[in-house]
Amino acid sequence: METLRKPDWFQIKRLAVGEKASEILRVIAESRLNTVCTSARCPNKGQCFAEGTATFMILGDVCTRSCRFCDVRTGRPAPWDPGEPGRVAEAARRMGLRFVVVTSVARDDLPDQGALAFARTLEALKAALPAVRVEVLTPDFGGREDLLETVLSAGPHVFNHNVETVKRLTPRIRARATYGRSLGLLRAARRLHPEIPTKSGLMVGLGESREELRRAFGDLAEAGVERLTIGQYLRPSLRHHPVARYYTPEEFAALREEARAAGIRAVLSGPLVRSSYHAGRMEEGEDGAVPGEPAAP
Repeated sequence: METLRKPDWFQIKRLAVGEKASEILRVIAESRLNTVCTSARCPNKGQCFAEGTATFMILGDVCTRSCRFCDVRTGRPAPWDPGEPGRVAEAARRMGLRFVVVTSVARDDLPDQGALAFARTLEALKAALPAVRVEVLTPDFGGREDLLETVLSAGPHVFNHNVETVKRLTPRIRARATYGRSLGLLRAARRLHPEIPTKSGLMVGLGESREELRRAFGDLAEAGVERLTIGQYLRPSLRHHPVARYYTPEEFAALREEARAAGIRAVLSGPLVRSSYHAGRMEEGEDGAVPGEPAAP
């Protein structure tokens, strides 16, 4: 498929290397930590770093899966470092964070697929910052409810797992994942710990139809998902799945309304919206379409 040119209005703000952004970068480097902001080349990292926020990516920066939308490296990961949870907590303390997002690469090589690392990181964050609120964005853990319970019992304030795309495109886009397994994980999280809000994310522009998106909204609502992010897929390289189309800000506003009509309470929808984008604001109950310029808050 021919590479699709970005619309003229689609401009990504460059990293604002101000005092706060420089401090965030320094703390991350000194703590020997990874962030999804950098590893996945998130288009919002300039804005988020400047605001003093970041999403920690635990369990290394090498993934055992090779999804066709993701720019995180694939290969054989190093063993998990049990000192990592403490470093995440100390970095969050130094940054003065009130809301922390913790995600990870997929670790199919580990017996617990990284579930214990999530739990230990949650425990360390709460010990270092008693008032902190934490969102976890996890892989599918192979659909195992015992591993899901390991994470949920550590008490995250939000449980996030992304379905990423519609059912038809999942086998083409997501390596070793299934649409049904992801929905099942979200449904199980809601059943096991109904007090913890569940959240998911969708990319658009991969070749899905609007009707397929509406069905996905309905599936997520049926699974008990309360919060949803919708953003434009951006091709990291020519090795990745091509962009089929770019949605306009007006279309993102319409998608937000369709997801709300399906029964999802809070929806953040916009060209550069990603899973962790304004996670703290969503946790406080804000939602909406991101109008005009793609990176506008």
